[in-house]
Amino acid sequence: MNSFRHRHRCFFRVFRLPAVALLITVAGCSSADDSASAAVPSPDAKVAELCRNLDKVLPAKVDGENREDPGPASALTAGWGSPAIILRCGVPQPPKMIDPKVADGRDPDAVAGGVNGVDWLMEEQDGGGYRFTTANREAYVEVRAPKGVDSSGVLIDLASAVKKAIPEGIAS
Repeated sequence: MNSFRHRHRCFFRVFRLPAVALLITVAGCSSADDSASAAVPSPDAKVAELCRNLDKVLPAKVDGENREDPGPASALTAGWGSPAIILRCGVPQPPKMIDPKVADGRDPDAVAGGVNGVDWLMEEQDGGGYRFTTANREAYVEVRAPKGVDSSGVLIDLASAVKKAIPEGIAS
């Protein structure tokens, strides 16, 4: 029985350090930090090229916040500040964009409008933030502004880049 206890203790002594190191490594990789993440869209080649062009002309600051792109790194996503303002380019058309209630102004959670020459569909999100999606452009660009962010400032700051990189037209 004593030899079992001795082997048992030796086993834990030998593996204690690697187990602690593993726990530290896993804790270091956890999502407890403030970095944002965003699902990367998967558009066709034409839209992906438009999105890469957009990424090249996006501003360094939006609504006074510095650019801090979300993970995973992609030319199809961008971010500013914390909590993050997130841009995703090449997203699918949102269902509300073709909802007649929105066009008629009868949807309390979505409204169409324009800012500095860019048309947007605005949808209120659970939790108080907003999702904006470009309309009448060859690619859909989605911008999520968290609760408390001046969304009009965000759209004003992004309008020039969208107009420069995403031509007017109908997204495929």
